[in-house]
Amino acid sequence: MRAVVQRVSRARVTVDDEETGAIGRGLLAYLGVGGDDGEAEAAYLADKLATLRVFEDDRGRMSLDVVAAGGAVLVVPQFTLYGDVRKGRRPDFTAAMEPVRANELYERVVALLRARGITVATGRFRAHMMVDAVNDGPVTILVDSARTF
Repeated sequence: MRAVVQRVSRARVTVDDEETGAIGRGLLAYLGVGGDDGEAEAAYLADKLATLRVFEDDRGRMSLDVVAAGGAVLVVPQFTLYGDVRKGRRPDFTAAMEPVRANELYERVVALLRARGITVATGRFRAHMMVDAVNDGPVTILVDSARTF
């Protein structure tokens, strides 16, 4: 499971001009599910999102997680994170999980974050989404449950 995580001052996602999720200060997480992912990877990713210390404390050091910073998380499904462009110019998405199970694991990450008391907004799985965000920093982190790049 992969996520591209951005620290934002605000972010929102719309589908067909309908806002499906919006947050103020917090994390925007684009989440992709790989073909071999399961419950362990969902738990790992939810834990990383909840505890990632990328918000500044009163000394200007990045030492606060999203809860300590009073923030929220916007989780946007993004199968294209598993696009492989090593050959040719068109991405190959065969490493991404099939949609039904991928959606279940996406929803599991959202549920695990909410179970920690984190305010979570979401995009819409398998929809054409428009994401509007104001990056803060910018701070952008890649999280991969495989722990290898």
